[in-house]
Amino acid sequence: MDDFETGQMQNQSPYREMLDVQLVQLCQSGDQRAFGELIRRHQASAMKVALSILRDKLDAEDEVQNAFWKAYQHINQFQQDAKFSTWLTRIVVNQCLMKLRQARRVKFAYLDDAQPGEEILTFELKDFRQSPEQQLGQTEVAQVLRHEIRRTPPLLRNVFLLRDVENRPMPEVAEQLGISVAAAKSRLLRARAELRERMKRHLGVVGPATLMAN
Repeated sequence: MDDFETGQMQNQSPYREMLDVQLVQLCQSGDQRAFGELIRRHQASAMKVALSILRDKLDAEDEVQNAFWKAYQHINQFQQDAKFSTWLTRIVVNQCLMKLRQARRVKFAYLDDAQPGEEILTFELKDFRQSPEQQLGQTEVAQVLRHEIRRTPPLLRNVFLLRDVENRPMPEVAEQLGISVAAAKSRLLRARAELRERMKRHLGVVGPATLMAN
């Protein structure tokens, strides 16, 4: 992309007055400065599309740069009966979707074939919301946990409530209980082990292990 950036710096007014189709024709003839003008024109819109998909500025910038590089490499494949902006948008979107696939965040993604001058982008992302069954199961687990916390001896229950329920820092927990930080940590480990054993009676091994994980 260094050549592209150099081309942008050297852009002169005749390029800025040309239509996209004229610039593309010059690019296909090997004029890098013409492609630099296309980058200048479409950088902002390409970033907007990339950000709407990736939700991360740095990732979006990387994929926009990759998209421009790919467009430059394949500029001779561009058909003049379509808009350059539409063609470029499809490249940007494909780059972003590949990025998402690599991160294993996409369940399924595809692009509908667009007519010349149209931008039809369709992609389906995985739904991470809990199902009604999962929500019910989580509610039941929470009820059982509250019940077992109440049955835990006060010596262990208090440190668990302060640290794991109220999320207080260990020095504050130790101060409130009138013990050392080391003693507070020891009680917390015992409290977690106690609750884990109690929850196993209700949920088996996997459920409470997950529930009580740090």
